[in-house]
Amino acid sequence: MAKFLLDREEDFEGVEAMEQGTAGPTTGQRDSSAGGGEEIDVDLYNDIQQSMLEWTNDPTWSPSCEKQDVSSSEEYHTVESEENTDSDENFVPSYRIRTGAALRSKIDVTELQEISEEDTIYDFAVTETPAELVMVPEKSKVAVPRDIIGQHASIVYHKCMLELAQFLLLPSDGCKGRNADSNEECGEKPPFNISISHRGTAMIVKWICQNNHVVWEWNSQPVFKFGMQSGDFMLSTNILLSGNNYSKVALMFKYMNMGMVTKSTYFRIQDEYCVDAIKGYWEDKRAAVIAEINDKGPVVALGDGRMDSPGFSAQYCTYTLLDNDTKKIMSIQQKDKRECRRISTTMEKEAFIHSFKQIRDEVNLAEVCTDAHSQISALFRTGMFKDSGVEHTYDMWHGAKNLGKKIHAAGQQKGCSILLQWAKDICNHFWFCCNKARTYDEFFAMWIGLLHHVTGEHEWSLGACQHDPLQESERSKDWIVKGSPPHKALTEIILKDRWLKEVPKYLKFRSTAHLEGFHNHLLMYASKRFSYVPPVYEARMHLAALDYNHHVHRPVKRNAEGNIQYRKVFNKKSKCWSLYAVKMDKDYSYIPDLQSMIIAERLSSKKGLPRHAKSRPSDPRRLGLLTDVPAPSVQELLLHQRTRGEGQSLPQK
Repeated sequence: MAKFLLDREEDFEGVEAMEQGTAGPTTGQRDSSAGGGEEIDVDLYNDIQQSMLEWTNDPTWSPSCEKQDVSSSEEYHTVESEENTDSDENFVPSYRIRTGAALRSKIDVTELQEISEEDTIYDFAVTETPAELVMVPEKSKVAVPRDIIGQHASIVYHKCMLELAQFLLLPSDGCKGRNADSNEECGEKPPFNISISHRGTAMIVKWICQNNHVVWEWNSQPVFKFGMQSGDFMLSTNILLSGNNYSKVALMFKYMNMGMVTKSTYFRIQDEYCVDAIKGYWEDKRAAVIAEINDKGPVVALGDGRMDSPGFSAQYCTYTLLDNDTKKIMSIQQKDKRECRRISTTMEKEAFIHSFKQIRDEVNLAEVCTDAHSQISALFRTGMFKDSGVEHTYDMWHGAKNLGKKIHAAGQQKGCSILLQWAKDICNHFWFCCNKARTYDEFFAMWIGLLHHVTGEHEWSLGACQHDPLQESERSKDWIVKGSPPHKALTEIILKDRWLKEVPKYLKFRSTAHLEGFHNHLLMYASKRFSYVPPVYEARMHLAALDYNHHVHRPVKRNAEGNIQYRKVFNKKSKCWSLYAVKMDKDYSYIPDLQSMIIAERLSSKKGLPRHAKSRPSDPRRLGLLTDVPAPSVQELLLHQRTRGEGQSLPQK
């Protein structure tokens, strides 16, 4: 390798005079021969850091030349290298070192400290290819469900956002707006004014120039096609999926001074995208439950109905059929009062018929257990399901409940209050007899002993009590006198013919307690304090069923020692405490799939959000269900309003 040195004496006149003593070596005195009278520090100019590396195209250089030592003379010095090579691989272009002044000693380039390219200092400006101008980003859009599902969201205050926006450098070289008069580009340069507002649940940040042109508008939410904000859409969707109500959520947002999606938008999103998607998702999950149940042989179904409000004011009846083995819901049906000639007492029967026909065609149904509903019992005794081949049984819990009501009513009579003390024991004895007996005769033999036991007689000619000997000191209730009015009233209740005819239906010892828990769970999705149109009420029932089926087999919680955690609950009716095992928290892992279906409905739509909610035939008359019951006219309603205080009803046509 060849290296060359070029001294820059011509640039520093008077330096040699300094070296000869005419100027102090380090004092920096003024000298007219040194750069026009400037103060010169010799050591500073002699410093090796004042040198400059420079590439050269000297024609006298060849690959066989290599510089070994360098001085500050005026000439180039080259020396033959020990190893000559003409290989192109070892070719290095020539370069030279320009020193700042005359050096006192020779420089050996090979002994100089090596520095990296990053540490190199150039005495000329480095020109780079200018990068393309960063343009203002476009609005974030939702193209697929995963663009919005599972994304984190936060509450952002406008004041804090303004503090951030004021420190941002907007990636724009000027305002692109056009003046209204001249139609010329505005060209206003930053900084711009910042405006923050809300649109629905979104925060809108605008950069506005002095001529009131919007340079850039930033939305805190991604948007769907046709401009729907994803936050508005997801909030409307999740209000329904979580079982909440718009009015309560809107009130909470009002208290927090937050933007809220409008009521009309909420109902349009609910009707257009949510209701049908929820129904389709429930049907898919129900089909999987039916397939699971069919693999286990004959099916025992537990059924019970639930009214959306108490008494004769009920508008909807929900009937549920649950598998006795898996404890999963197989069918959930709703009946509108207007589908039953406005007679609420027949809604449960009609809902049961619909559910029974559906399940009988899908599974190998062997038995169906319900409460002692007289209309449903008549269907299997003399009605349409008499020859269905399905056994009809009664629920133990409802049977004991009805028995307790009868005893409590008898205890209200004069002189029969002692029956109230025995009511709980009589119901417990009923449970015991149904659990132990396999035939009616076995049941009757144990059941008749109740009339002897309450009088203090524990052995009689045809049998005896099955309990251990009783201690007189442990007795807390008075014995009922044999032949007394309370004893006669009890005899009339437990030996009533209609009651004894129903006993064989209790001997299967079935219980629909899980359905009672599910009916309580329905209040989370459809409270009795709110009314809903039929499609929305049905969707909420499906959401409750999905929730129940998904979490029915949750494991119980355990503490650090591995013991089951329990919680105590006080029962106001029985006035006693009870324990129940605490289960693991719900995960709702099916919700993202359901959200994906709803968002897919929105993304696949070829039009924007309709101006009005979907027109649904909420009135059964539109379905042709009540063709014989015409709707009252406005005049008839006004007449009814004026005369309802006199007990008059709507005129019949």
